[in-house]
Amino acid sequence: MKALLVAAGPKAREHLRRDGLRPQDVRAIPAAAGGPKGLALNHLDRFLFGDWLPRSDHTVHLLGASIGAWRMATGCLDDPARELAQMAADYIGQQYEHAPGKQPTATHVSQVFADNLVRQFGAREAQVLQHRRFRLHVFTSRGRHVLGRQGRLRTPVGYLGAFAANALSRRAMGGWLERVVFSDPRDALPLSLTDYRTHTAALDASNLRASILASCSIPFWLDAVNDIPGGPAGAYWDGGITDYHLHLDYASMHDGLALYPHFQKTVVPGWLDKGFKRRHRASAKLDNLIVLYPNPAWIATLPNGKLPDRADFKAWGDDVAGRQAAWTRAVHESERLRDDFEKWLDRPEADPL
Repeated sequence: MKALLVAAGPKAREHLRRDGLRPQDVRAIPAAAGGPKGLALNHLDRFLFGDWLPRSDHTVHLLGASIGAWRMATGCLDDPARELAQMAADYIGQQYEHAPGKQPTATHVSQVFADNLVRQFGAREAQVLQHRRFRLHVFTSRGRHVLGRQGRLRTPVGYLGAFAANALSRRAMGGWLERVVFSDPRDALPLSLTDYRTHTAALDASNLRASILASCSIPFWLDAVNDIPGGPAGAYWDGGITDYHLHLDYASMHDGLALYPHFQKTVVPGWLDKGFKRRHRASAKLDNLIVLYPNPAWIATLPNGKLPDRADFKAWGDDVAGRQAAWTRAVHESERLRDDFEKWLDRPEADPL
């Protein structure tokens, strides 16, 4: 049984048939939101950033939302394979103080995340921002109007409005939440972002950790991050709200392919689109996209027959050691995704997206 499956748009499939896949073919790497699900990609990430991508010397744009932003920023550090392994260990090891029978407070969870980012990137911002080849782009969601500030009443009311607007159309949700991308100023993101209300800001040492924290700040689970330096004023939340799986216009790139290590085949536009199956379909925007994703049959062999996810915090409750053991095993088993990718490179075929 193959652990890794591959799907691609028509332009990408034609490239694979004609030329195979080489590191120099890849111009962009998106990385989805999805919390602990990203752990299953850890060994694949280590191989891509620690071994395969360094075989070329061209510029590669790294796009990330939520844990995807954290993964991509970590890939920019010196010795990325070691740093990505440490990131997985830190993520698995996270613990939150809480009253018996209650969830931890959003403020406490935010502080734990912030502390992890200090350990990962503190005093090492230059490694990310001055990487010779990689250009990082962190996706966040900024509240507008009633969502311009976090509040006990205004936040749930605002997200109810955003949900209703999104049910009409993704563009309509832009009245409540806009996409703010903190981008490496050395090179502009080489694809169009006209699909949704968007603001771009320069990524620098003053906002690197704040933007990643904001991109990971799930509403009601973490606090919003307010007034990120360099960006428009307001409350910032998880980049996955507007761009859950970064279903962007990769076809607008002038050249090259986008290589997407993902945890499923479908590319869902926003978090609130999860229930709208018609929005999960592939589009012409994905014509030059290659998606690497775990075989559902392989996923069934993992603890509890699924990828790690946020529901595990509640399912395992106070059995922190049990959750950590399950997640550690999932990361260990994910070595098969890496091994299958290496084998696939010898005969790079792909199913249609």
